[in-house]
Amino acid sequence: MMRQTALALSAALCLALTPGGSAAQSLFAPAARVDGAVVTEYEVGQRQRMLQVFGAPDPSAESALDDLVDERLQLAEARRLGIDVTAEQLEEGKSEFAGRANLGTEEFVGRLNEAGVSVEAFEDFVRAGIAWREVVSQRFGGGQTQVEPDVVERAADAPAAPELRVLLNEIILPADTPERARRAEALAPQIAAIGDFGSFAAAAREYSATPSRERGGAIDWLRLSELPPQIGQVLQELSPGEVSQPIQLPNAVAFFQLRELGEVPGGDTPTELEYAVVALPAGSPRAEAGRIAASAATCDALEGVVGAAGGGLERETQPIGQIPSDLRLELARLDPGEVAVIAGGANMVMLCARSYRAAGAEEPDLSAVRGALVNERVERRAANLLAELRANAAIDTE
Repeated sequence: MMRQTALALSAALCLALTPGGSAAQSLFAPAARVDGAVVTEYEVGQRQRMLQVFGAPDPSAESALDDLVDERLQLAEARRLGIDVTAEQLEEGKSEFAGRANLGTEEFVGRLNEAGVSVEAFEDFVRAGIAWREVVSQRFGGGQTQVEPDVVERAADAPAAPELRVLLNEIILPADTPERARRAEALAPQIAAIGDFGSFAAAAREYSATPSRERGGAIDWLRLSELPPQIGQVLQELSPGEVSQPIQLPNAVAFFQLRELGEVPGGDTPTELEYAVVALPAGSPRAEAGRIAASAATCDALEGVVGAAGGGLERETQPIGQIPSDLRLELARLDPGEVAVIAGGANMVMLCARSYRAAGAEEPDLSAVRGALVNERVERRAANLLAELRANAAIDTE
């Protein structure tokens, strides 16, 4: 297979050297220069086909070129740091990527070849990914990215983030035979251009191969977390009534029309409150509360301020149902670190934290929470590094 690909490439190069080789000359013309490194039109075409095979949300030539420019910068940074991808790493990377599709490397490469993607183009893609992963590890890994303990604890007790969900209409065109694949390809521009619900419903009843065709393609609410990431990303970018570009599925081509985008609420009801109560002196309790609040923005700091003044402080952590109703009402109005005067001016209360853990739930694994937060920070730092490399590079698109 690799020999066939090499022969095809050699033939194209030979054609470029002949008087009638203008098409090949255009094929290997520069599409961009990145600090002098050339990205060819051939590479853009190969990457575009690869994105289509992967079901990427944006398989356009512009997106393919953008990815290739980024990879030139990533590989240049890897060379600057002395990072070189070995043949063993490359084979492992190819195997790992093929495994995501539950295929062996040879079978996966064969599928790519059938779609017109060379093994060299796939290897370039994998090599760049491995090199950048090594760059990120060297620059930001190994304990270089830390998360403060209080940040970890707050994240562990934070409410679950609301999940996005979508209400959709669908059209699924079968493409399990060459004839059906050609028909799906012919219908794709017509379906993708639909701009209203009535026309989409009519097209679904006529062309779709799923039971939802009887309902004009209408399907129930779906959580984005339940969908493949590439589909979820496409759907988030749609406006109500808009139709997605064709999405390649195994033996089918899918189109989705967004009806509504909504949220599934997370666990946004606190189950436990931590708070501190300070006894205030008679005479001018509110003035004293203001002085203390100005000196302490957290409960930990409050303990130091009150202790230094010889005052009394009680710090409690209680299930929300066990907190007296009047105190609970005051705490409901506060953000962590804010204070209120209670009990007719006799006491001051500061909210320390809210916990959103379900009653009886196990203590969270703080090491896992810390790991997730570290990964988020590393990803942000890696994105910032790539943006910096782009800003400092000489990029010329033809």
